[in-house]
Amino acid sequence: MQPDTHPLLSRRPFTEKGKVVSAREAVELIRTGDAVATGGFVGIGFAEHLAVALEERFLETGEPRDLTLMYAAGQGDGKSRGLNHFGHEGLVKKVIGGHWGLVPALQRLAIEGHIQAWNLPQGVISHLFRDIAAGKPGTLTRVGLGTFVDPRLGGGKINDITTEDRVTLLPIDGEEYLFYPALPLQVALLRGTTADTLGNVTMEREALVLESLAIATAVRNSGGVVIVQVERLAERGTLSPKDVRIPGVLVDCIVICEEPEHHWQTFSTAYNPAFSGEIKAPMAAPERMPLSARKIIARRAAFELAANSVVNLGIGMPEGISSVASEERILELLTLTAEPGVIGGLPAGGLNFGAALNTQAIIDQPAQFDFYDGGGLDIAFLGMAQVDAEGNVNVSRFGKRLAGAGGFINISQNARKVVFMGTFTASREELAIIDGALRLPAGGARKFVAEVEQRTFSGQLAARDEKPVRYVTERCVFELTTAGLALVEIAPGVELERDILAQMDFTPLMPRPLQPMDARIFRPEPMGLREELLAMPLKSRFHFAPDEDLLFINFENLRIASHADIDAIRDTVEALLAPLGRRVYAYVNYDHFRIDDHLLAAYSEMVHDLEYRFYHRVTRYTTSSFMRRKLGHALEARAVAPHIYESADEARQHLKDGEP
Repeated sequence: MQPDTHPLLSRRPFTEKGKVVSAREAVELIRTGDAVATGGFVGIGFAEHLAVALEERFLETGEPRDLTLMYAAGQGDGKSRGLNHFGHEGLVKKVIGGHWGLVPALQRLAIEGHIQAWNLPQGVISHLFRDIAAGKPGTLTRVGLGTFVDPRLGGGKINDITTEDRVTLLPIDGEEYLFYPALPLQVALLRGTTADTLGNVTMEREALVLESLAIATAVRNSGGVVIVQVERLAERGTLSPKDVRIPGVLVDCIVICEEPEHHWQTFSTAYNPAFSGEIKAPMAAPERMPLSARKIIARRAAFELAANSVVNLGIGMPEGISSVASEERILELLTLTAEPGVIGGLPAGGLNFGAALNTQAIIDQPAQFDFYDGGGLDIAFLGMAQVDAEGNVNVSRFGKRLAGAGGFINISQNARKVVFMGTFTASREELAIIDGALRLPAGGARKFVAEVEQRTFSGQLAARDEKPVRYVTERCVFELTTAGLALVEIAPGVELERDILAQMDFTPLMPRPLQPMDARIFRPEPMGLREELLAMPLKSRFHFAPDEDLLFINFENLRIASHADIDAIRDTVEALLAPLGRRVYAYVNYDHFRIDDHLLAAYSEMVHDLEYRFYHRVTRYTTSSFMRRKLGHALEARAVAPHIYESADEARQHLKDGEP
């Protein structure tokens, strides 16, 4: 059954230009009880002119009332702009939102119980717009399982007066899914750059295209009214069809913005053509960060990067990754992305967040979340406010402060690897670094707590899926295991009992000797990450020639910086040689090989073990006299033949002749 057309459209106050009306005339079409969908990301793409007109109408007349508001991304400046114009008692009755941190006026109404309110994942709402457009019953996904959105953990309801279920558990073939039901939408408030008199809309000066098409189609197919704010008007037939983002058949009203400040490209920038992809701007290197807690955390997190990775950077602490990547000359080796649809380039921060300089592509937000939800992200760097012993993370709610999840749930649940970043305690005091060791401030609110207030990330679900997860702070690093949170690294100068365990509400697992955090992190000079990222993958360093029964190991330019590196070498050799069931010959290239002093004993023990189990004889070589002495002494201490040759020819010549 087709929905009825919005009843006021038959007597709309159109001008001789067809669909062009004033902002006040457009918002007069919004009726009490309507469901309104808005597009935008922070200030990008938000129809500020229409929101101001709607607020003025309500304050003057008391109409419309009891609206249902639905939006995906946070749309506001944390003060008075954006969806804060909707923050009046009586104007809205229900709000379904993805992020609440930028809309304190709506936050207050929700926290105080004046409205029914839900916080659902940003990507789910983005997809729900598309599913409403297609006439589907709702959105079926695994996104939200094990978090506060899961109906077993609250179903995304924000207060006690919110009783309607917006999420249900739906098992299919033994697998758990969440179902988010569709709802009809009567009004769309959207934004573009240029419209023709037929209502076709382009977005050439917009930094994002978001879910505008999905919202317009959803409202049009629900029988509602689609209102689009633009900067300028063109004659019919003059717009390139490939540039049209919202076709005129979906649009009922075009409003030319009469106030330039109501159509800024972002809430921080009036207009930057590099944000909209109209030009490629010279890429000035970001200002080098001072050696602070923020930089220490970003540097340690950057060690988790791999060349050619597709990366998502969250807002706040993770933004430091960009600065470190620039300093280390590795930005060009990565593809940075942002959830509203930016691929490539350098993501912006603050109230410009969501935009990027010199992007490779700007796609719509539902498509970006298709990519994210399907596992397209290699690694995500996200903030953390609270962490508990199971590895659960809270970034969404703290007492009466409601931040909301935004895209956090989609991203953290589906990225192949996740790195959470944050200071160990919430303290404004600055740490000091003396001779490469930390001197920590006293006090600070605890972040590692017995139980998080709200579960925005499920450690149990991630551990079950064997997802690699790290929690990086300035004083230590944790990793997620199937048994819970494990402490694996500690910063120089930090005392385990005083500075870590005494500042936590639980005792983490410590399954092996603690590794020191890389000493380079705490020094002012660059760390040399580019060389490491471009280094040969470990598996490519081993070549077995069965006709000679010879294993060649190429450790040239390899750096051993952790016990995990040692374990990886042992595992690679075992996987290669154990199936043979016999011993082989081996020779090893140690040219430009590096190993931290504290790892020499463990490395030599690993070499001794492999030699005992798998090798007839091993010869080694390096052109570095220093490394010959350093490694030779370590091997001798483990009863391994210590002689290391100066060249590959010498090592190969003496491999099978019985000489040492």
